[in-house]
Amino acid sequence: MSEERLIYLPLGGAGEIGMNCYVYGYGKPGEERLIVVDLGVAFPDMDGTPGVDLILPDITWLKANKNRIEALVITHAHEDHVGAVGHTFEHLGVPIYARAFTANIARHKLAEYGVEGQAVKTCSPWPETTKIGPFTVGFLPISHSIPESSGLVIDSPAGRIVHTGDFKLDTQPLVGEAWDPDLWADVSKAGVKALVCDSTNVFTPTAGRSEVIVGPAVEKLVAEAPRLVVATTFASNVARVRTLAEAGARAGRSIVLLGRAMRRMVEAAVETGVLKDFPPVVPVEDAASIPRENLMLIVTGSQGERRAASAQLSRGKFNGIELKEGDLFLFSSKTIPGNEKGVIHIMNQLSEKGVDVVDDSMGDYHVSGHANRPDLLTMQDVVQPQIVVPMHGEHRHLREHVKISKDRNRQGILAVNGMMIDLTGNAPKVAEYIETGRTYLDGSVQIGALDGIVRDRIRMALNGHVVVTLIMDEEDEPLGEPWVDLMGIAETGRSHVPLVDVLEADLGQFLGRSGAKTLTDDDKLEEGLRRVVRQTCNTEIGKKPEVTVVVSRLS
Repeated sequence: MSEERLIYLPLGGAGEIGMNCYVYGYGKPGEERLIVVDLGVAFPDMDGTPGVDLILPDITWLKANKNRIEALVITHAHEDHVGAVGHTFEHLGVPIYARAFTANIARHKLAEYGVEGQAVKTCSPWPETTKIGPFTVGFLPISHSIPESSGLVIDSPAGRIVHTGDFKLDTQPLVGEAWDPDLWADVSKAGVKALVCDSTNVFTPTAGRSEVIVGPAVEKLVAEAPRLVVATTFASNVARVRTLAEAGARAGRSIVLLGRAMRRMVEAAVETGVLKDFPPVVPVEDAASIPRENLMLIVTGSQGERRAASAQLSRGKFNGIELKEGDLFLFSSKTIPGNEKGVIHIMNQLSEKGVDVVDDSMGDYHVSGHANRPDLLTMQDVVQPQIVVPMHGEHRHLREHVKISKDRNRQGILAVNGMMIDLTGNAPKVAEYIETGRTYLDGSVQIGALDGIVRDRIRMALNGHVVVTLIMDEEDEPLGEPWVDLMGIAETGRSHVPLVDVLEADLGQFLGRSGAKTLTDDDKLEEGLRRVVRQTCNTEIGKKPEVTVVVSRLS
């Protein structure tokens, strides 16, 4: 038996939706040559990650094995697959392979970090292949909600892997390549060791619907709208953006694209030739001079993002445009689980302005970009893999995907982030476990999820913050009373006396009964003052705040 092995290691995206990062390797254990597939981000929320800008995969293991990585291969240009490329390039510095549209997006992300575009290699679709270390990799066209999505054909000495990427079985996607079962069957006829497969919609029991069905409903809605029309969708869904723009143009409306991401995606699609017939657009500066009934805005912010165009329009004026009573606002998108609160808040703010809000609750104005349960089974039947490895889903999605694979008498293995799978033999097995996690982009710096920074921020948000300042003289005696500053805390408690006064009195009493052993030891002194503040606050207001103690000693 050969000592070499073929491994699969998810570092993000397996056990969660978002932040996709998958590793394939071939070689002797611990010496495998590696390729990384996708390097994406997840998005924060105010409950669990307040103040954080982006969530990135923890690439500690990749950095430790940097000299073994041959390349990074990107399946498509969604943020959860390409969003971390710029943030991590200085640590990995490996060649990046992608198709033209995705390469265009990746180069712009690298440019923000001063990295030259030559780092990204543009690849043509199958049957072109690229030799990368022990692997031969080809980009296999598949339909999704962004142009030029690709599955990957990854050939190794231990067999062929088909990595689907995100996909749907759409024969009329309007923009981008259609699902071609004959092509996928032809690629698979020589035998596929493992199908590593999208699991997002495994619980949806009906077959997926085509992008082509959205157009007529949108066109009717826009044509009948009496005043200004605003529509939001995922900026990356270029086919949908074109459908919305065409509906506006047919209704005699001038089209304005609002939001940097919206303009960037359309520009990239035009530059790379995947979008050839987009209706003319007018600059936002000209919008004020166009009658409202002759104007349509296509804007970012379908997921409730606070700084996106949708949220800004809901709050007031944005780029000189203000929504008014009788205007129409269409959400041509699905709300991703976890984003409901932000989206509903925007809808209510729009409603307060008298704007008519239309969402996709009836299924008329949006179709998913991911394969549903019957489509996943169709993919298995076409590819006929020896092993099914679910990816791109929460734990419940992966587990269900394994179950339906076994129902078809196929081997399935549940592999979550950090679980290295040996695919070499006839049965997949866990080879080892790798520590994984996440990194936060917090402003302009990256911090670890376990560094305590966000945890402290949450504690302050929940319980408030108290600063105690104390000056000690040369004799190690308090110079006056300690004083207190409050942040995010009720100013008066149960005593009906200002909380500051109660705290300062209790702290003064603590100092009065403290001996030299405490007064000369900063650690003991700070701990004692902190304990008094938390006890007093708990008694007065039912909260135990975060406490910062500043002790200054005169020398």
